[in-house]
Amino acid sequence: MLKVVVIDANAISRNLLTSVLTSGGHDVVGDANTSAAGMAAMIKLQPQLVCIDIGTPDDEGFGRLDTLRSSLPKALIFLVSGKMEAATVQRAMESGVQGFIVKPFNGATVLTSIRNAIIKIARQHRQAATSNNPAE
Repeated sequence: MLKVVVIDANAISRNLLTSVLTSGGHDVVGDANTSAAGMAAMIKLQPQLVCIDIGTPDDEGFGRLDTLRSSLPKALIFLVSGKMEAATVQRAMESGVQGFIVKPFNGATVLTSIRNAIIKIARQHRQAATSNNPAE
């Protein structure tokens, strides 16, 4: 399905999420921690989907999202976290995040969230194309 990278400081979380995504038919092409070198390596892979735990929801953490969004403008970005506070969710959405994955992972929920985000974006593209090319 999608070419995916997983970015998380916790190796166990990376491995678990990789297993869930792989079993769901996605092609996990890389994983890394949240270091600058890890982020750069994942960006070079040009994934279609990025699952990232930004760490603490501060300027540094959200800076990682900004880096991904500017480097991978067409990629879907999912925020992975054990804490989904309203302010964090709002700021993440403003930073271009299309979905959320809550720790601890539930495989079916993760895959459904990704599928629903893809469907939503496809509908938005279809709707935009229809409104740009009205029937004559």
